[in-house]
Amino acid sequence: MGVLPVPAEVRAILLDIEGTTTPIAFVQETLFPYIKDNVKEYLRAHWEEEECQRDVGLLRKQAQEDSSLAGAVPIPLESGSGEEELERVIQAVVDNVHWQMALDRKSTALKQLQGHMWRAAYATGHVKGEIFEDVVPAIRKWREAGMKVYIYSSGSVEAQKLLFGYSTEGDILELFDGHFDTKIGPKVESESYRRIAASIGCATNNILFLTDVPREASAAEEADTHVAVVIRPGNAGLTDDEKSYYSLISSFTELFLPSST
Repeated sequence: MGVLPVPAEVRAILLDIEGTTTPIAFVQETLFPYIKDNVKEYLRAHWEEEECQRDVGLLRKQAQEDSSLAGAVPIPLESGSGEEELERVIQAVVDNVHWQMALDRKSTALKQLQGHMWRAAYATGHVKGEIFEDVVPAIRKWREAGMKVYIYSSGSVEAQKLLFGYSTEGDILELFDGHFDTKIGPKVESESYRRIAASIGCATNNILFLTDVPREASAAEEADTHVAVVIRPGNAGLTDDEKSYYSLISSFTELFLPSST
């Protein structure tokens, strides 16, 4: 590691969040436990609201699709027969959410409910998004040099905007030109990076993708996107082959933009 020159054709930098802009510990020890600990209380408080019912409807549809999987948790329909039944349905939703989270599922249904719960947590100050200290100064320099900066995360776009809008660095949403989540496609499929390039109006080789996950880096590279793997405290270790194959950085300050000279 050290200084990593950014290829001259790069016009946009695409950033992962967990393990790249934000410590994995924040996601694993703050965000996810908040959902597990508060999902039942949240559902009880918001059950009658249209947004909550849409979230439950999506989770129920996902549960039907998952019905053949081992341990899958069905979510019954309400028949309107009283408090006890309502509690049973809510408990089924809670159990389904816990099951999906235990398997680290990336379903849109799960991510949507999580995003709405985190919105409430950020707005009330229960949670602030953690950002590595090198991130904001580096992004400001990239933008001054004419780079576009985008986020691509398996967390919903809403969850991304909450993290950066209520961060330890304040509201830094102005630093980003756009956000992508798994609605554009899975991060381990090369076609997703082609779709992102088309969406922002450039070629895939005009993009540099920063991630801590080699499988994501490999998929991006298959699409002719430039990649660098980010080494941060708490990230999963890399194999010797991965260390020798990928360009590695431990801080955003290690990226050298030719246009910044």
